[in-house]
Amino acid sequence: MEPKLDEKDLAILALLQKNCKMTARKIAQKIDSPITTVFAKIKRMEQKKIIKEYKAILDSKKLNFGTTAFILASFSYRNGETPLSQRVLAEQIAKFPEVQEVHIISGDWDILLKVKEKDVDAIGNFVVDKLRTVKGIEKTLTCMVFGTQKETTEITLPLNKQLLKKIQ
Repeated sequence: MEPKLDEKDLAILALLQKNCKMTARKIAQKIDSPITTVFAKIKRMEQKKIIKEYKAILDSKKLNFGTTAFILASFSYRNGETPLSQRVLAEQIAKFPEVQEVHIISGDWDILLKVKEKDVDAIGNFVVDKLRTVKGIEKTLTCMVFGTQKETTEITLPLNKQLLKKIQ
């Protein structure tokens, strides 16, 4: 059963998505709520795993990981007589440190990956030396990113216009 979220919960989530270091006091001021209410709401949303974790978003280019690729992979569902699991394969691929995202998808391909590395050669080495050595991978298609207009982890939340104005 999905937890019931009120307008204040959604406003708190919107503010934390923009700045997870925002203090409960500042959040309370922005949404006109007592600080104890804000603390309780945040704690409840953490316990319910609505807030999964807090992270810093790093500038990959400044850290020499400025090359991004999306990689489509298909795999054989059988290895001889042994059936292979798409989920197990995705979990195995997710363990590679270069991989930022792994998605099980529909269509002509089975898995979509997002990879960040220092350059095209490093992406190529990842595909040839790591990804293609995973048991079951049949073929890959690598799409290099030339430029990024938007990259976010934010979810657009259904806030009423009045509350939205308050928190901006």
